Amino acid sequence: MERTFLQQLFFLVLCLSVLRGDCRYIGNEITKEELYSFFNSELKREIPEKFIYRRPLRCVDMVAVEGQFTFTAERPQLSCAAFLMAEPNEVITVDYGNVDIDCGGGDFIKVFDGWMMRGEKFPSSQDHPLPLNERYVDYCDSGALSRTVRSSQNVAMVFFRIHHAGSSFTLTVRKHINPFPCNIISQTPGGSFTMVIPQQHRNCSFSVIYPVEIQISEFSLGHRKDFLKRSAAGCAESGDFVELLGGNGIDPSKMLRVADLCFSFTGPTKMKIGCDNTVVRMVSSGRFVSRVSFNYRLLDRQELQMIKLNSVEDFCFND
Repeated sequence: MERTFLQQLFFLVLCLSVLRGDCRYIGNEITKEELYSFFNSELKREIPEKFIYRRPLRCVDMVAVEGQFTFTAERPQLSCAAFLMAEPNEVITVDYGNVDIDCGGGDFIKVFDGWMMRGEKFPSSQDHPLPLNERYVDYCDSGALSRTVRSSQNVAMVFFRIHHAGSSFTLTVRKHINPFPCNIISQTPGGSFTMVIPQQHRNCSFSVIYPVEIQISEFSLGHRKDFLKRSAAGCAESGDFVELLGGNGIDPSKMLRVADLCFSFTGPTKMKIGCDNTVVRMVSSGRFVSRVSFNYRLLDRQELQMIKLNSVEDFCFND
């Protein structure tokens, strides 16, 4: 695939779907190399407890470390966004500080619980515990009543609009361990993960924004055993299942189901998905402790070419 989702992401951050889904042009304030490095695990930092990392916040920015990030407008900035990301087993808190903006004049700072792009959301509305309007926290509406905002998963976004030069604010970003991670975007194209839903009626998605091979080593519901099957028969009626999804956006509800499984098994079972975004999604009725373990790795060019020639998978190459 000549144009990966990461490349699309670079261009899409220049045209963000902000709030009402409107697209507005954003100046080129971040390079493609900086965007790619955001997903590079070699740049992760361990910050000593007594040391607070500080740097300016840009109009279009990516933040993957804890610290304080200060935005100061040099000119009107009407459509800005910062993408925040933590480790898969972490959630994020954002604290407002030293806020000097004109709420009455149309300025705003809004934290969104998840990521939003091109009108698509992660997690999808089907998988997030809150309705869409409650996933936004507006500083100008809440003020001192809600100076700290906590995400439900390892990603969040901050949208902001500033009309006057000299206006500024500071965000303090912290990460916290999440004992039962649900709805995750992976920072890397390879790794392993175990997703557990402890007898809760909820859906959880693990997103890898690369074309990858998924190897499921275990799916446990504590009852019958079966094998991975293609999606023609479907598993939705069982109430407890795992599905593999592929697509070129970030919203799992808009992706194509490649395969699903409904019964406990011990693998391994492998599947290659040549899409820009690959998702392992687990749906739980709450009757069982649902658990799925899997590994994933980046597909090479030759593997992508083979998948492209396979008519079963070519839905990922239609764009």
